[in-house]
Amino acid sequence: MAKRTIILSIAAFLGFIGSACADGDADKLREALRAATLQTRQLEDQRAALQAKLADAEKEKAAAKAQIEGAKAETRRVEKRERETTEEFNRRLAERDETLEKWKAAYEEAANVARDRDAARAKFEAEAKLYKASTDSCVAKNTQLVKHGQDLLQRYQSVTIGDTIVAREPILGLRRVEIQNAIQDLQDKILDQKAAP
Repeated sequence: MAKRTIILSIAAFLGFIGSACADGDADKLREALRAATLQTRQLEDQRAALQAKLADAEKEKAAAKAQIEGAKAETRRVEKRERETTEEFNRRLAERDETLEKWKAAYEEAANVARDRDAARAKFEAEAKLYKASTDSCVAKNTQLVKHGQDLLQRYQSVTIGDTIVAREPILGLRRVEIQNAIQDLQDKILDQKAAP
């Protein structure tokens, strides 16, 4: 539309000048018209090329805008994935910390039980040593009691009627004192072997 307006304006201008000028001038004017027309065509070609470039630039701008939008969308997706990954990592870390605390509590409980058992074992070992020593002492004393009991039985079995008569002799009572001393010695030996609690 603008091209037609320019061409019509030039043609009208040249028509006006053509009527006013002579033939020599008309050739110059025609030549100027051709030059103006050529220049107009060149300008139109330049304008068309610039419009094509503008259209290409608009397309590139639209493509760049689409890429930017795509990049923004991809950035949002990556940020969302990163947030989700971070949340998952933090959740797993919290679970690991919770499990670790449970293991620590279980370990402490097991350590306390082990300490209690070690203390009980040490106590029982000490008591066992005391009982063993006591038992050994009782066994030794029992052996002595058996020996003294056998001595007593042997003496009892070796008593004869004559010994009985002599022991009951009322006048001096020497044998009786001797027997009583022997009984007292055996009684002392037996009492010496009594086990202490």
